[in-house]
Amino acid sequence: MRPELPPVRPRPAGSETPLRDLRIVDFSHFIAGPYATLILADMGAEVIKIETAGQGDSFRQYPPQLGDQGVPYLWVNRNKQSVALDLKSDEGRRVALELIAKADVVVENFSTGVMERLGLDYATVSRDNPGLIYCSISSYGRSGPYADRVGFDPIVQAESGFISMNGDPALQPGYRAGPSIMDIATAMMSANAILGAYVARQRTGKGQMVETTMIESAVNMLGNFSLAYLATGTSPTRFGNTQATAAPVGAFETATGPLYLACANDRVFQRFARDVLDDPEMAEYPAYASSAKRRENQKQLMTEVGRRLKLHDRETWLARMHAAGVAGGAIRTVGEAMDAPEIRALGLLSEIPHPTLGSIPNVGLPMHFSGTPLADPVAAPVLGADTEKVLRDLLGYDAAHVARLRERGIFG
Repeated sequence: MRPELPPVRPRPAGSETPLRDLRIVDFSHFIAGPYATLILADMGAEVIKIETAGQGDSFRQYPPQLGDQGVPYLWVNRNKQSVALDLKSDEGRRVALELIAKADVVVENFSTGVMERLGLDYATVSRDNPGLIYCSISSYGRSGPYADRVGFDPIVQAESGFISMNGDPALQPGYRAGPSIMDIATAMMSANAILGAYVARQRTGKGQMVETTMIESAVNMLGNFSLAYLATGTSPTRFGNTQATAAPVGAFETATGPLYLACANDRVFQRFARDVLDDPEMAEYPAYASSAKRRENQKQLMTEVGRRLKLHDRETWLARMHAAGVAGGAIRTVGEAMDAPEIRALGLLSEIPHPTLGSIPNVGLPMHFSGTPLADPVAAPVLGADTEKVLRDLLGYDAAHVARLRERGIFG
């Protein structure tokens, strides 16, 4: 059964959005491209999503399904318009070129060479639109020896070293992250790159080509561990739920469920021992008196903390931690997290109308603007729902022209 969700909190009437004047023609599919344009669409950009006539973005077919709509597609295509085109036809490509000519931004994440074969590559389309910002997202770059290699999120997790950093230290070869975090990271990098190019265009009047890659995003997602290897020549190893730089940090069982505790420095550990465990002597115990000592005696300390935390319920321990200023949280399922008061209180989750499904759940972005709030969420479009409107309003096609294109199968 679907959980109950509140209606979305509407934005203040009459207020502007951050990107109200930005128009994007989006040829991307799956996650890395569409999530980047979702971020920009939520900030008010007009995003025209070009989908394959008859089929659409393959993410539409991914499970789970709500009616005939794939939930993954609904997740990543909010606040966009769908235009269905047969890009293998001359007329379909002509329509795409006309749309690009009126765009500020193009985004694509096809395999290397596809946009060139379609005549929609940056070198071609920028001749008629020199102010165009063209964002190309790939796995390994658009040039060089690996430009043709196919890459997906778990593959770049593996090849970047990210998998080697995750999981039980006693097991090989490590675990991938369940969510497609490298796709999402690449999308965030891409959205930032587009905004950087947009700001530069306001200063120079010129557009430019912007490239992002999944493998480079994945390397950046290693955090400081990539630099640790470059500085020492030693590959960092997995530390599971503990931490090499501080203790006690990790997952612990309580009488009613697991929690995660992080004592990052001496002051926090002393508050934890004194105010949470009610043991002032532990706070001053020589073996635990400094971060270095606690790391040196980590196994003993973790065993002792684990024994203590099993004595009471999780809610009691977390209440004490929060009151004492000690970082701790329940280890939740996704369902528990979506129902948690900390998340519900932020207004992140809502129910929004859908043209064929009645209503669908919605997860907003973690951005809050005091002067130019995000756009109100509009559900991801049905395939081709906006084709005629966009061609009429943006390109000036009359009804007869649209009808001719439809008869020729340009829209599927």
